[in-house]
Amino acid sequence: MNIVVGVSDMKASNDPAGILVTYSLGSCIGIAVYDPVARAGGLLHFMLPESALDQAKALSRPFMFADTGIPRLFKAVYALGGEKRRMRVIVVGGSQVLDQKGFFNIGKRNEMAVRKIFHRNNVVIDYQDTGGNTNRTIRLFLETGQVRIKVSGEAEIAI
Repeated sequence: MNIVVGVSDMKASNDPAGILVTYSLGSCIGIAVYDPVARAGGLLHFMLPESALDQAKALSRPFMFADTGIPRLFKAVYALGGEKRRMRVIVVGGSQVLDQKGFFNIGKRNEMAVRKIFHRNNVVIDYQDTGGNTNRTIRLFLETGQVRIKVSGEAEIAI
């Protein structure tokens, strides 16, 4: 059963029948986390690096921003029995789809925000597929923890 994670959204679950999926990650970033012991995982799809860009939106839509969404993603999986030391972490997206000339660099700024937050919190990225100029879709299979990534114009790969 697909559990769709929209833009500026996050879902966490331990339902073995669940498949967390987010579509068309361009400059946005998708972060999948999974604890194989608790068999719980979560998926975040954020748009922008810092909530300071719009404090009012950060309060009403915390998953829109890396600095407010990422902590909530981890806390949601902790609430399902997950532990940070066991979590597998996958980062996908951050491309330059709508900004081919790199004027705004939203994708790169999103990626740098993830790295900064993870560095401060001692989180290791197990797999990363970021940058470029293509859209990506990510699926997290909660029964096994397998992650599949589909890059626009390429075959889906299993991580």
